Amino acid sequence: MTSNRRPATPDSDRTSVPQRVEDAGDLVRLVRRVWEDKAIGLISGHYAHNTPVHLPDAELYGREALVARTLRTLATFPDVRLHSDEVIAGSDAEGLHTSHRLTVSGHHLGHALYGAPTGRRVHWRSITQRRVQGGRVVEEWSVHNELAVVRQLGLDEWAVARAHVQADAEAGTRPLDAGVGEVVRGTGQDAPPNPTDSAPRLPDALPGWIAAVVWNARRLDLAHACYAPDATVRVPGYRRLTGPEGLARYVLEWLAAFPDGAMHVEHVSSAEHGRGVLVAARWTFLGTHTGAGLYGPPTGRRVRIAGISHYDVVAGRIRREDMVWNELALLRQLCVPSTP
Repeated sequence: MTSNRRPATPDSDRTSVPQRVEDAGDLVRLVRRVWEDKAIGLISGHYAHNTPVHLPDAELYGREALVARTLRTLATFPDVRLHSDEVIAGSDAEGLHTSHRLTVSGHHLGHALYGAPTGRRVHWRSITQRRVQGGRVVEEWSVHNELAVVRQLGLDEWAVARAHVQADAEAGTRPLDAGVGEVVRGTGQDAPPNPTDSAPRLPDALPGWIAAVVWNARRLDLAHACYAPDATVRVPGYRRLTGPEGLARYVLEWLAAFPDGAMHVEHVSSAEHGRGVLVAARWTFLGTHTGAGLYGPPTGRRVRIAGISHYDVVAGRIRREDMVWNELALLRQLCVPSTP
């Protein structure tokens, strides 16, 4: 994949959104115009009419569904501001792929989400990936740490999760299918692979190796093979982990709650920068909540967690990882709607 890293676009350039999306800079300008300037109608001109949008707890079909969701969010946080932290972009036979990491802030001034306005200022991290063909966005994946928003608003996170589940049940909205039966970590009945203690040399191969070896083969002792001793790993909840040991403790927390859990990497792209390579990986975690720990007593419910990670790889080692996924979407999967 031919890759490049585009810096955040200056404010002075954001009004000049071309008719066709040709590169990552065009998308950065488009996003700022839609969200900060409320030019929401630009979505219709820059997204294909049947664009699928993949969210942690919903599948949207078509640009009109995306417009409706954007309107709800902007009605809740009308003064939203975006800080473009990082864009990783590259092209292949399927088109232009971009992975855009943002910090978003705004005040809770509307009723559309989270109840009566509190006036509180909140901020959250998000990563959105887009695939562009023929000058238009034809597919999108987006994750953000929604639980951070709920906590900053002073709301009870489990009450919010239960209310969302109940509202969906009453509206007849079916939750995303997390599957049934055994969670597959290897191939068929085979044991997980027996890894060596050497991580792959190519940065693009690191996310798959981490998923297969550290997570699925439960070789937490081998995290040192790909993470620098002083690596920073930022995860939801505004937690900052340090080095392979910090990552290993985080994986242990997850696997204690979801003992059959498996991590699957779905797409990887990369871009060279001055001292190394930036890597973006989209992944899915499947597991059954049969262990106590992070999310309370076991519920026995199967969960599906969609996330995206950005890695900064220098000299073959990960120096920084930014992992974003939606914890509130996980809580919703652990709740059961009440029956009349």
